[in-house]
Amino acid sequence: MDFPSCTPALGLSLATAFNRDCRCVIVGEPALAKALEAALPAQDGAALALDSHPMLFSPTGVFLAREDVYHLRSIVEAIERVIATSIFQERALSYADASARIDHGPHGVCMGYDFHLADSGPQLIEINTNAGGLLLNAVLARAARACCKEAEQMAVGCPDPTSLDDVIVDMFRGEWQAQRGAGRLERIAIVDDEPASQYLSLEFRLFQELFKRHRLEAVIADAATLKLHEGRLDCGAVPIDLVYNRLTDFSLQQSEHASLRTAYASGAAVVTPNPRVYSLYADKRNLTLLTSQLFLESTRLRKEDIATLANGIPQTLLVTPELAPQFWTERNRWFFKPVTGFGSRAAYRGDKVTKRVFQEIAQGGYVAQARVEPSRRANPQAGADSLKYDLRCYVYRGHIQLIAARLYQGQTTNFRTPGGGFAPVFYALPD
Repeated sequence: MDFPSCTPALGLSLATAFNRDCRCVIVGEPALAKALEAALPAQDGAALALDSHPMLFSPTGVFLAREDVYHLRSIVEAIERVIATSIFQERALSYADASARIDHGPHGVCMGYDFHLADSGPQLIEINTNAGGLLLNAVLARAARACCKEAEQMAVGCPDPTSLDDVIVDMFRGEWQAQRGAGRLERIAIVDDEPASQYLSLEFRLFQELFKRHRLEAVIADAATLKLHEGRLDCGAVPIDLVYNRLTDFSLQQSEHASLRTAYASGAAVVTPNPRVYSLYADKRNLTLLTSQLFLESTRLRKEDIATLANGIPQTLLVTPELAPQFWTERNRWFFKPVTGFGSRAAYRGDKVTKRVFQEIAQGGYVAQARVEPSRRANPQAGADSLKYDLRCYVYRGHIQLIAARLYQGQTTNFRTPGGGFAPVFYALPD
């Protein structure tokens, strides 16, 4: 295939030049529909999913420099080493729900490490334990087409999208083995509240079909329908070996999740991710530990790792009534997030927060994170403004499986922006 040449402007890196100036359609609708149809049965109407979710997928892509990929990997690996220490675990579990002290072995599937890309390199904004989009972005990676010869030399999301299905299934089998040690994984329940009504319900079906292709029985179930019976977890009359947990009730405290909580606590089923994984990785109070020089030194972490975290995570502090006056005075430099929030709910940019809302924040239950403005990407729609974007690394056991982007306008990521949504990431592989 012949491609035009893309020559970056003087003084700009290739990735920066692409993101600033390229308006090519990288993910065409026919290619995307074809990739979805390959992943779902024809009768499921994959093309209809594009009509019902017009801003789920962006037609463009994001470009990432080799050194930024290296820094992403270094930050993820350093965090993994901190979390593995007994000092970190004891501190994180001290403010967690009691269920988080139950450790059956699973490490947590589909972890999402979210970054903004600053001039100094990637900055971790938060970690999510049930991050959506892994299979959706796998489809994108297969549908994406390089727009020029320079882009053709880059990886798309991951070095080999064709092997990603096997990597994902092996991840779930790894969780089974971590808890059971022996035996064979046979039945998986993909669980959420009213899963058919969830915005990313399309991905539940993608997981179901992926598991079936690998000879694993899979059901999509409302968590409230799960029942314990004679020491096993059932979905209807079907016994469940492993629960792929997409709930945002991270500690499984709601009454409708009682059976799942008991099954997790007793080990009747493998539950992943689970309350322990959430408490060690995604509780935003942990960011205050990961950005505390004094605490990191107490873990006896390598100096190189401490430097990596200092350069790769914005300062994060716990909001208390005593510190509230200072935070209000300096509010423009902070982003306020609830410690157990998700999906940008009840999160506020300091320069946008009202005094009434801040008075609620000041009572506690929030962290303040130093603001890092997102990078921008040219919008392929002619005449439109550029879009903000963040990067999401899908991670298992400290290994990055896939890198994706989310394009948006507004205060936080959303799927309501024309030209926005999930987008593939093109990058040069690090050494």
